[in-house]
Order: sequence, then structure tokens, then C-alpha cells
Amino acid sequence: MQVTGEWLTRDETQAVCAALVDAGYQAWFVGGCVRNALIGAPVDDIDICTDARPETVIELSKAAGLKPVPTGIDHGTITVVSGGIPHEVTTFRRDVETDGRHAVVAFSDTMDEDAARRDFTMNALYADRTGGLADPLDGLPDLEARHVRFIGDPQQRIREDYLRILRFFRFSAWYGDPALGMDAEGLAACATLSDGIETLAAERIGAEMTKLLRATDPAPAVAAMAQSGVLLQVLPAADHTALAPLVHLEAQAGQDPDPMLRLASLGGQDVADRLRLSKADAKRLDALRTWALEGQPPHEVGYRLGADIGARAVVLRAAMMGQPVNSTDLDSVAKGAAAQFPVKAADLMPEYTGAQLGLRLKTLEKRWIEAQFTPSKQDLLNAPD
Repeated sequence: MQVTGEWLTRDETQAVCAALVDAGYQAWFVGGCVRNALIGAPVDDIDICTDARPETVIELSKAAGLKPVPTGIDHGTITVVSGGIPHEVTTFRRDVETDGRHAVVAFSDTMDEDAARRDFTMNALYADRTGGLADPLDGLPDLEARHVRFIGDPQQRIREDYLRILRFFRFSAWYGDPALGMDAEGLAACATLSDGIETLAAERIGAEMTKLLRATDPAPAVAAMAQSGVLLQVLPAADHTALAPLVHLEAQAGQDPDPMLRLASLGGQDVADRLRLSKADAKRLDALRTWALEGQPPHEVGYRLGADIGARAVVLRAAMMGQPVNSTDLDSVAKGAAAQFPVKAADLMPEYTGAQLGLRLKTLEKRWIEAQFTPSKQDLLNAPD
């Protein structure tokens, strides 16, 4: 089988391969770029592995007029920038020691050793610079069947890095066949070793959960997380039952997948801290969850949150209540988002000052919202206290 794609044949990428191969070293595309090319999915990141040691990769890249950046030199990775395009070039490796979070690696000269330390069979596919495929662990049949399967013993793979539990569910959401179901041996291993998630940094857990929830339909994978006990290990008190309806309603409303919206549907304790969300994501999560649960009318939700997040909060509310989305509610959100409160502080001065001024503004705004934005500025200014 041949791997094809514009990313593979472009001059910038071929220049990186040529710098290695012309000097007598191997250059193999590996992992996501090969996997995605074979299934027709977008290829974003280019990973290349080689038997050249990192210092040699740096020297050869410079000699070829490319820019090497030692982004992960201790683990054998050099980012080689060619024509402004980054390529992650990593020396073949084998694990020497693992503790469930980090691995001590030794450089290797063979693809077989490099493949054996990877997580899933579909990620151990290689292609040379012409697109010729190498499949040392028979991962192609799994990829074609959309079967996410650990390499070798699942429990051993997980003990090497407990993040692979979450990656198993994430890859199942993105690349698995829901009709096939999840790999039983892998799922059992994830359930057995779920306590190991406690050893992981919150940033790593949060990044994996965000990627998982960005999938077109993460609901089956998240349901499997719940059934195996993994979801509660990640998010105590979380409930996955609203996620599947939410995914359906999102699509009906023409909304793109929103990881924070989907996370809001799960609930849970101390979510922002447990996943170490950014301030922006934490704020968005809190707004969606709060406005979906508190029951304010759609026009107020739109006014307070804006058109996009307001519409998503209305969709989330419908999913959590097990109801369809009312198109009238979405129209009300849009109306609220476009509304502008007509009264300014200066309009109330000097009759009102200080705390009384702020209270009066809030009172008039509340009346205006309750009347669905119909009172004019003069109506509000003439309103009794």
C-alpha cells in the first residue's frame, strides 16, 4: 500500500528527508501523519523518525540550509524547520525505564524497537519518503477496521504511561468504529488500572479530555469511560447521560463541536482545577453550566452571554432536560445578543450618584430585560423608583 498526500511530496518536507537519507541514514514518516493519510483524514503534524542521533540531525539539517531547533533533544527530538514548516525528527528509541508518567529512553537503530514502545497498533505505521508503507506490528488491518488496540499487553502499555488510558478513549472517539465497540482487553485494562490516573499532572489530563471532547461524537467513548470507572476517576460526580443528546442537538442547531460545552454537560467536582483549564476555558465552562441550569429566559441568556455562547447554553439546557431545541428560543437568544441597553449613567445624573446610581441602573436594566427590550430610553427614564 502507498501513502499519498500533498504534505508528503512538498519540497519542504522532502528536503528534511533528503538531508538524512543522502547522508546514509533512514527517514520514516510515522504516527499520525501516516495514520491520517491512510484513512483520508487531515494531516496537521509531520513526525519523522530516523536512526541518526540528535546531534547528527542538527548537523545534517544545518548543512542542508534547514533550521534545527532542539525542542526535545533529551528524548531524541529535533524540530527541523523547512520553508517555515516544522517537522518533528526523532531518533529511534526504546524504553529503558518507566514510572507511569515519564520514560527513560535509549536510542535505537531499528524500527522494530521503536514500534514496540508505541501505544496503539494504528500508531506504529511508517512510510518512507516515497510513501512506501512499513507495518512492523500488523497495525494496518486494525486501522482499516477502525479497531483501537494496544500494542502487546495492554496493562504493560498502560503502566508505562497512565495517560494511555485516556488516549485509548480519545483514539476510540476519533478513529474507532462505534459499531465494532471498544477493544475488550484494552477496556478491561483501563478499568483495572484507572487508579493510576491520580499520578498524572492535571495539565496532561485536561489536554486529553479536551481532545476527546472535540471529536465529532465522543458520547460512546465517554459512556465506556463511565462504565469502566475511568470517568469518575477523572471527574468525581460527573454524569455522562446528557452528552449523547447534546451531541445530537448540537448538530441539529448547526453548531461545531465545543469541548467546553460538552464538558459542561458532564458536570463534576472542581472541574477547572482537576483539568487545569485556562482562565478563558474555565470562565466559558462556568458560564455555560450556570446559565444552562439557572433557567433564565433565552432572550436574557443571549443578552448576557452573546449570540454564540448563549445559543450553546440554550442547547445544553435542552439536552440536560431531555427536550428538543426550540427554534424560537434560539431566535430569542439572537435578539438578546443584538440588544443594547439604552440608558447610560450620565442619563441619571445628578439625581442619582454613587451606590444609588448603580442600583438604579441595575433596576432599569432588569425591567428592560423582563420586558424583552421593548421600553425606550425615555420610558425607562420616566419609570418610577
